[in-house]
Amino acid sequence: MARAEVIVAKHPTAVWSTLTDPEQVRSWMVGTTVTTDWQVGSPITWQGEMNGRPYEDKGEVLEADAPRRLSMTHYSPLMGQEDRPESYHTVTYTLTPTRDGRTTVALEQDGNDSAEQAEQFSQSWQQMLESLKQTAEH
Repeated sequence: MARAEVIVAKHPTAVWSTLTDPEQVRSWMVGTTVTTDWQVGSPITWQGEMNGRPYEDKGEVLEADAPRRLSMTHYSPLMGQEDRPESYHTVTYTLTPTRDGRTTVALEQDGNDSAEQAEQFSQSWQQMLESLKQTAEH
């Protein structure tokens, strides 16, 4: 399991908006365009460019319990695997309010091939959550 966590100096509803609003997502996901209606069972796509290569990742919304929990499947052709069920990860964001009005954002991603891969994803997600924090707080 890959994991990352950050504390954001905003209420969970503001953090939820940062997670789900396409304009804000574009800011913290480095130019990625997200397309979905955030309804359970709906498709979701992420389009952008990474290291000069265009990509289109996809998945399905599994849970959207605003402003507490957001979960989705995720498949990226850039990982070099065929598009089949076992090639999808599940990514879950859990937003927990703190007593002082901030929000703890915890992320988990399953489906990693090894402990090393989970650690690599953990580091990448940590950087992304730091970017989410900056976007939400400004």
